[in-house]
Amino acid sequence: MANIIAIANQKGGVGKTTTAVNLAASVAAAEKKVLLVDLDPQGNASSGLGLDKALFPDKNIYHVLIDELPIREAIYPTGLEFLKVCPSDNNLSGAEIELVQAIARELRLKNAFEELERSEGIKFDYIFIDCPPSLGLLTLNALTAANYYLIPLQCEYYAMEGLGQFLHTAELIRKGLNKKLQQLGIVLTMFDSRNNLSRQVVTEVKSHFKSTVFDTVIPRNVKLSESPSHGKPVLLYDISSTGSQSYLNLAQEVIRRLEGGDKAVEKIETKILTEEVISDELPEIPIEVLNDIGPTEKKGVEYGNP
Repeated sequence: MANIIAIANQKGGVGKTTTAVNLAASVAAAEKKVLLVDLDPQGNASSGLGLDKALFPDKNIYHVLIDELPIREAIYPTGLEFLKVCPSDNNLSGAEIELVQAIARELRLKNAFEELERSEGIKFDYIFIDCPPSLGLLTLNALTAANYYLIPLQCEYYAMEGLGQFLHTAELIRKGLNKKLQQLGIVLTMFDSRNNLSRQVVTEVKSHFKSTVFDTVIPRNVKLSESPSHGKPVLLYDISSTGSQSYLNLAQEVIRRLEGGDKAVEKIETKILTEEVISDELPEIPIEVLNDIGPTEKKGVEYGNP
């Protein structure tokens, strides 16, 4: 049975799609069979993996949810051998309205995954679901179908405000619809070491949620922002970038939490080390950066620094 992970947060702009695309790609780098389901009507996860949504207007996740076709017929290859994607398009925005009167509307995605599991010749180790920035019917379907949920949390104050609401909603779904649902963890995103607030958010979240917070913190990174425009995960766009290294580290943590042991992690590390373009710096953010909430270093010519 695949590990099904919903990447969700009702707040927009916190790095859900970036995390979904790059975490899925990094886990696939460990030679795990991975499916990324794009459940956001904006379809950014699909385009971020190089899919032209216009080529699949009749076979995408929308048609799966309205029971027009099985999900195995809406799965497409990507630039990574072990990574497949089930795309979405704008029609998905109408699915919530169309499913209002449907029987067991919150179970559509779960039923699709169960049918996929029974299909011969199509097996996945991991299924990641990129959820929309809301707590509507699409996110409800994702959390009902998932075994775990992962919360990307931007290192800013407003992002923290909505975290409690999401955790409360997830607990209600666990009690009422999906008793197998567990929190995989919180991943801090868009970290800026020059910003005191970012440091304070990291310290506060780690202090309150402790071991549920992933050690890996995703920094603000130009390459992470550029890679979607090239239709590639950052792993294929620039493996030496800090963004790529951070998501490879996060993939290691996810695999350890779900599988234990280091065999799968070794495959990622071997793949990284065989790349000639890898930088010599350690990919992890230094612990002193996470713990120190002192004054931010002033950089730039305005402060007399080149």
